[in-house]
This record gives sequence, structure tokens and C-alpha cells, in this order.
Amino acid sequence: MVAEKEEKKAEGASAEDAARKAKTDAKKAAAEAGKARAKKAKEDAAASGLKIAAAGETKVSPTKTPRLSKHYKEKVIPALMKEFQFKNPMQVPRLSKVVINCAVKDAVANPKVLDGTFDEIMTIAGQKPVMTRARKAIAAFKVRAGNPVGVVVTLRRARMYEFLDRLMNVALPRVRDFKGVGTKGFDGRGNYSLGLREQIIFPEINYDKVDKIRGMTVTITTTANTNEHARALLTELGMPFRK
Repeated sequence: MVAEKEEKKAEGASAEDAARKAKTDAKKAAAEAGKARAKKAKEDAAASGLKIAAAGETKVSPTKTPRLSKHYKEKVIPALMKEFQFKNPMQVPRLSKVVINCAVKDAVANPKVLDGTFDEIMTIAGQKPVMTRARKAIAAFKVRAGNPVGVVVTLRRARMYEFLDRLMNVALPRVRDFKGVGTKGFDGRGNYSLGLREQIIFPEINYDKVDKIRGMTVTITTTANTNEHARALLTELGMPFRK
């Protein structure tokens, strides 16, 4: 009996060691895959001439002021002060940040699908995105907690203005049968969300390298307190709302 107990105890210990070793190997493999993905992204960016932001680089504006930022200071602020009778320029609503979110349902079965989406969003935004993971398990969709399900990137300051300038003046007019964006995307607190069905409307995307058409959600956060102020701000910046 004592020998059997010791044998079972030894088997249990070996099983725990094997599980611990498997978990450690999985972590190492994930870390190596992340490094390989980052290296590939840097190589692709260098080949395409795209500059990836270094740590803390987005806090510093470039030497040349973005066109949309200059337009906001020279045209938008006086126009909104006159329209809403603001007494101080600091009362005028302004852009806070832009969030680009892309959820990929195919990533549940094949996480490698996110590699192409990761590169495309980085090319569009000019900034490295981060992976989003499921917060809880959903059996109906075969999703486990922690599974990667998409990518997201947050733009501020100069990169935010440059992206919005390209979105409003270059990308949206390339949408098929475009008649303007809807006005129902406001949340009542000065934020506006816009859905895009295709990533190929951005000229930075090489159509020959696209494996599948995917959409994304662009959320524009402003300091406005009402939908009226937020819509006036975006209209003055050039957002083509549907009339």
C-alpha cells in the first residue's frame, strides 16, 4: 500500500511538472511569436516607407503642423464662437482622440488571421495597434476568455488630425455610391462613431495583398457636451454628413 501511494504521488508530481513545463513553453512560444510579428511589421514598414511611432514619440508634434489642426485654429474656432456665442476660445469644443477598432470573427478559429489585420490597421493609422482579447467565455460563439478577437489603436494630437484629414478628404469619397455619413452615430456626450465596411478605401492599403475585405469602427471623441456642438465641430472640420 505504501509503495502504491508513493507511486501515485510520484505520478501526480510528474504530471504537474509536465503541465507546468507545457505552460512555460506556451508562454515562450507566444513571446517569440510576438517578437517575430513585431520584427515583420518593422521590416514591412521600412519597405513601404512607413514610420512607426517609438515609445513616447506620439507626445511630440512634428515640425510641420497638420493641415486640419491649422484649419481648426484659424477657421473653426472663430466660426463656432460666433455660432454659439462663446465668450472664451477655451469653451469651443475640440477633438480629444480617435479610436480605430477592428473585430475579426474569423480569429476565434484561426488567430493567425489577425496578422494581416494588424498590419493593415498599422498602415492606415501610422501607429502600432494592440490586440483585443475576449473578457469572458461565450459558448455559443466558441469564444474562450483571453482569446484574441481584434485589434485597436488610439490616435491623439498630430496623428489624430492627419488620420481624420485623410479619412474625410480621401477615404470617404472613395466609398461606392457615397452620399454622406449618417447623423445617428452621436452618443449624446459629444462622441461620434462611424462604421466603415472596407479597408481598401484607404489609399495606403495595397489591394493585391488584401486577403479578405474587413470593416472597422472609427470613434471620434470630442470635448463637446451635446450632440449639437459635436456635429457643428465635425461639420466645420469637413465631415461630409448626409443631408
